[in-house]
Amino acid sequence: MEPGPFPEEVPDRKVRVVGSELVESYTVSLLAAKTLITKRSSLSFLQLTAEKKVDRRLLPPKKILGKNSKSLVERRQKELELYLQTLLQQFPEATPTPLACFLHFHLYEINGITAALAEELFHKGEQLLQAGEVFTLRPLQLYSVTQQLRLAKPTCFTGDAKTDLGHILDFTCRLRYLKISGTRGPVGTSNIQENSLSFDLSVFKSLLQIEISDCIAQRVQGLPSLRSTLATLSIHRSTESMMSVLVPEASEFPQWEPEGVESGCPVTAVVPVWRQLTTLDMSHNCISTIDDSVVRRLRLNHLYNLVHVDLSYNSLRSLEAAHTRLGNIKTLSLAGNQLEKLTGLSKLYSLVNLDLSHNQLAQLEEIRNIGALPCLEKLNLSSNPICIIPDYRTKVLAQFGDRAAEVCLDCKVTTEKELDTVEVLKAIQKAKEAKDRMSHNDKKISEDTKPSAAPSSSSSSSSCPAQQSACPSQGNHVCIRLCSAEEV
Repeated sequence: MEPGPFPEEVPDRKVRVVGSELVESYTVSLLAAKTLITKRSSLSFLQLTAEKKVDRRLLPPKKILGKNSKSLVERRQKELELYLQTLLQQFPEATPTPLACFLHFHLYEINGITAALAEELFHKGEQLLQAGEVFTLRPLQLYSVTQQLRLAKPTCFTGDAKTDLGHILDFTCRLRYLKISGTRGPVGTSNIQENSLSFDLSVFKSLLQIEISDCIAQRVQGLPSLRSTLATLSIHRSTESMMSVLVPEASEFPQWEPEGVESGCPVTAVVPVWRQLTTLDMSHNCISTIDDSVVRRLRLNHLYNLVHVDLSYNSLRSLEAAHTRLGNIKTLSLAGNQLEKLTGLSKLYSLVNLDLSHNQLAQLEEIRNIGALPCLEKLNLSSNPICIIPDYRTKVLAQFGDRAAEVCLDCKVTTEKELDTVEVLKAIQKAKEAKDRMSHNDKKISEDTKPSAAPSSSSSSSSCPAQQSACPSQGNHVCIRLCSAEEV
């Protein structure tokens, strides 16, 4: 077996018998065709000899006596392996359907996978496009199509027009809604690690929405080609960095600038912008920071239409200066992170919906950072340590001042009773602030009017004019000393 699930250049196909099982009174062989595939079905080899002119003498002879003995089974395995390998060599391009189905080529082999997908789209492609539904593809299917396009072969090498690769290309050019769903671990009974396969998305020319899950983002090629049409981008369980998704060119070109930006520094690449993107969902990943890709692209307002951002269930700890990174968004989900402070959200003035549930927010003072946001209407703080504070809801709502009635907290509409309590808390807070101001002013006046220190004994024997001239003024106050008649 090759070290990886599939090499970049597909070698000659091979089949190998890797074992056997005794089922009732007969032996079933376990095969490995390109990848490990457990087979418990039978192939009509006589059908191949009749329809495809396969030499019948190549088929291993039947054995009656001692048919389940270990030595005989092992020998029969070698004979079956040689026979199947001979069949594959006899049909290098168009594998007979019975043999291809027997070896599960439609599930695990590049030619078989693309042929099966092409035939499916031949029958249903137009109907699916007209319905406008989300179409689901597996990374293994996209990998197979990508590899087929790299090979110098006709688009229909089987001779069956229904399996022509053109049916796939026509469909992908017009498809608008796509979901790519991978798997963790081997695919089916094979040893293919699907989430590590690379594939190219440049065959999709009209996508408006794409969702990718359980893939490695660095192996997804062609994402930049979707910038001109894509409105919704969702990626889950696939990346540790926003840059690998939004600016994959950054790994290749260290000095780059977004399209349309005049830079005084030399750059090695000009990156096209996501002009149509309105929704960015990168929840359920391992993102620990809003990295340089977002800083440079969103701060410069080049994500013109982005209004929904979902970064929930990542590993975010800090949101410093988030307004320079997240632009004029209206909906922001940060649920399921590790946030303790909200200082970076104080200038997201267009924010309407904010989800901060399942974080580490414990201090009521942090709410003041978002209490002045003029458009905020929905706030979710559930499952945070702050929720155990007595009268938590009214104390949080009080941070919004006169807008308390407009805020829906934790998916619950504010009640009249809560608003009455909020007014009491606001009055108490105003009284406290007024008292603090008065106390501060009194303290300042006291310091300003504090008398100067008494003159020393050495200066008391000096004459009055000298003493007056030597007596310094304290701030804006004049120091006056009364002289006795004798001194005058």
